[in-house]
Amino acid sequence: MPHSYPALSAEQKKELSDIALRIVAPGKGILAADESVGSMAKRLSQIGVENTEENRRLYRQVLFSADDRVKKCIGGVIFFHETLYQKDDNGVPFVRTIQDKGIVVGIKVDKGVVPLAGTDGETTTQGLDGLSERCAQYKKDGADFAKWRCVLKISERTPSALAILENANVLARYASICQQNGIVPIVEPEILPDGDHDLKRCQYVTEKVLAAVYKALSDHHVYLEGTLLKPNMVTPGHACPIKYSPEEIAMATVTALRRTVPPAVPGVTFLSGGQSEEEASLNLNAINRCPLPRPWALTFSYGRALQASALNAWRGQQDNAGAATEEFIKRAEVNGLAAQGKYEGSGEDGGAAAQSLYIANHAY
Repeated sequence: MPHSYPALSAEQKKELSDIALRIVAPGKGILAADESVGSMAKRLSQIGVENTEENRRLYRQVLFSADDRVKKCIGGVIFFHETLYQKDDNGVPFVRTIQDKGIVVGIKVDKGVVPLAGTDGETTTQGLDGLSERCAQYKKDGADFAKWRCVLKISERTPSALAILENANVLARYASICQQNGIVPIVEPEILPDGDHDLKRCQYVTEKVLAAVYKALSDHHVYLEGTLLKPNMVTPGHACPIKYSPEEIAMATVTALRRTVPPAVPGVTFLSGGQSEEEASLNLNAINRCPLPRPWALTFSYGRALQASALNAWRGQQDNAGAATEEFIKRAEVNGLAAQGKYEGSGEDGGAAAQSLYIANHAY
């Protein structure tokens, strides 16, 4: 019979729970601005901008200089290591800029995916070595939550039992280490949208993956009230010939969550997974209108789906910075409404917001 050796004190639990609830307060979600140097290269090359540290700083400044309108719709911002130590043009650290808006600072702590030998191209995520020390330092430097991404893919033979188990365990170990250091872990088991599978298949795999993740979190004595989940929405594969409505996606997504995610978890912050900006907002809105009981906050942790229009407007030109920031604020406000089921849609079929943001076999 397992014995209980308390992992966290009552004070530690309260701190973690309070942080998690601040991030997913009603109408609030997360800006994922934690793209690695390699990912930023892809983003910047699309607009013909050189991938230098200064250009990355200037681009993050476009997002972080948003005015107080974002206070009501952004609860947290995920930073990449480099960005955590950068400053704006006036010498103010980005961390302080975000904290002064009452927004919680987060940090990406994984070190990327590596192959699982003997599988059909499946992966696990590395970065556990030295994680406790890094978390302690990040906490001192202003971060109160963290993100770790695991990746699974759907095909005839995947995900394998090994990939599901290994990724669930590494997420649980990461979550436990974060909590010991006063950092709320965002648990991200992303099932990629690559493939031609239908909605039903994605729902089935999502349920199996999430069930394994929450079993592992329990085995590792992770305090669920001090965590957040960052899953994929249940969507068909990108090459699936059948088109599903936002309502069908919402029903499949909420059903999968209800079967696997304990109500103790304060919030689910969906990744956008290559959906267009508009699609990600419409689907989130439908999820929050779904006629099933939903015991958690259901909100967003979007990267591309909050940034695509802003990036397009900026194009590396200082003169465009203000207009680019406005585009970001617009998407943030739209998703704040969608997180409450109050978004009516833009009616825009064209424009940057409708462009697919899908990247095959997406890596950060």
